[in-house]
Amino acid sequence: MFKGHPKGLIAAALSNMGERFGYYIMNAVLLLFLCSKFGISDSVAAVIYAVFYFCIYVLSLPGGIIADKTQNYKGTIMAGLITMATGYLMLSFPIMATPANKTIMLVFTCVALLVVAFGNGLFKGNLQAIVGQMYDNLEEEAAKTGDPKKIEFAKSRRDPGFQIFYVFINIGGVLAPFVAPFLRSWWLKIHGFIYNASLPAYCHQYINEGANMSPEALQNMKELIQSSVIGGTVPADLAAFSSQYLEIFNQGIHYSFIASIVAMLISLVIFMIFKNKFPNPSAKKVVAEKEVQVSAEEKASMAKEIKQRMAGLYAVLGICVFFWMSFHQNGQSLSLFARDFVNTQSVAPEVWQFLNPFLVIVLTPVIMWVFGTKWGRKVSTPRKIVMGMFFAGMAYLFLTVFCAQADYPSGEAFRAYTVETAESMKAGAWVLIVTYFFLTVAELFISPLGLSFVSKIAPKHIQGICQGLWLSATAFGNLLIMLGPVFYNKLPNLWICWGIFMIICFVAMGIMYAMLKWLEKITNA
Repeated sequence: MFKGHPKGLIAAALSNMGERFGYYIMNAVLLLFLCSKFGISDSVAAVIYAVFYFCIYVLSLPGGIIADKTQNYKGTIMAGLITMATGYLMLSFPIMATPANKTIMLVFTCVALLVVAFGNGLFKGNLQAIVGQMYDNLEEEAAKTGDPKKIEFAKSRRDPGFQIFYVFINIGGVLAPFVAPFLRSWWLKIHGFIYNASLPAYCHQYINEGANMSPEALQNMKELIQSSVIGGTVPADLAAFSSQYLEIFNQGIHYSFIASIVAMLISLVIFMIFKNKFPNPSAKKVVAEKEVQVSAEEKASMAKEIKQRMAGLYAVLGICVFFWMSFHQNGQSLSLFARDFVNTQSVAPEVWQFLNPFLVIVLTPVIMWVFGTKWGRKVSTPRKIVMGMFFAGMAYLFLTVFCAQADYPSGEAFRAYTVETAESMKAGAWVLIVTYFFLTVAELFISPLGLSFVSKIAPKHIQGICQGLWLSATAFGNLLIMLGPVFYNKLPNLWICWGIFMIICFVAMGIMYAMLKWLEKITNA
């Protein structure tokens, strides 16, 4: 599995684990944290979440420009880790949000998220550039020997190399979702409380409405309090209890960001220890080499082909926007589904975020083996992306059928049910396992193979711009994920929400399948 790969590959992947650790803590807790801390609606929290994830990807473009202009990729990467750690430090301050300071605290939180996103922009693309340079050097060394077998072998290392890189960085993603719920539950317990995902919303409602709270909601709140206080005694002063529970509840989440700071510093130390073994990508050198390889006459004669390639690229990017819109519901409507409709007494809803990186680690070797066989090598990259969209559609087909059979209402309507009724209707954890299995398979067909597709189809003189377009497509897909909680809460039945995502995935798959022969032709698949 590791034969023939650069020695710095694993060190680079381990340097990326801290970023993935922080990313998956955010993926697990951000939406629910914003709701529990500030008492804002799912839809408002979804907008903040979506803009944050949009910035994470779109800021990779200025991050790359900075590294290119300064010619200091390693310094930019280290600055990115330090900047991300600073953002997480800002988020770790456990200041209680009150009616008096709610607005300023929400603004402060959004600024901290922007700092994290900018640090990620400095870090993300530039570390991948260093990994790519490792394989450029590997191929150059093989070319010097003049041995066709060594050259072919070196070129065959790049795709599995990035898959290995993808597996190792997801180790941080597996660990992260356990940290925040553990710290929060521990902090609640030492203060005499038990974690309950539904109680913070009632606490905010009581603080805002007090005696005007409906009898049904008040009764639900008292039942939840009884199961959330060690000893089972409902306090007489519900206002004081609500403020105390929210403060302790959110302090535990704030402290989880300290773990992200530690992860960033560990990544920084690893990078600094091994940085002399990493190459120094030089954008100017690459551009110069490309200009030598492609003359002005050749560019003119290839104008039609370049136009076709760019048209193909834009078509695939447009389709992938909708994949990321659907896939990244794992931190939005799927987190809300885990909170509201899945029995989470033994496992907190945020913990289920570990399934995606865990399945990435488990399934990647299987997919590498399948596509390493004689049959797999005949499957083109565009066809694999079509297959990925199919698996994404299957995830939402499964949820659509399951929720239709269970006759689930909207999330907003379900939260108005009595505690007893809601608990009797909740699904088992197996529903999330099946959903994340399909989504992870889809990711493994689209995310790393999409990068491969871009590298194949991009004209030689604008490779960097095309890679930036790929990240921008991901960013715009992340911006659209805010629609998920709106569908989840406002449509009359939950199956309609999942049905919309199912249709989006299958329609996108159908469009790309219709273009398959054309895409295979222009990529010489």
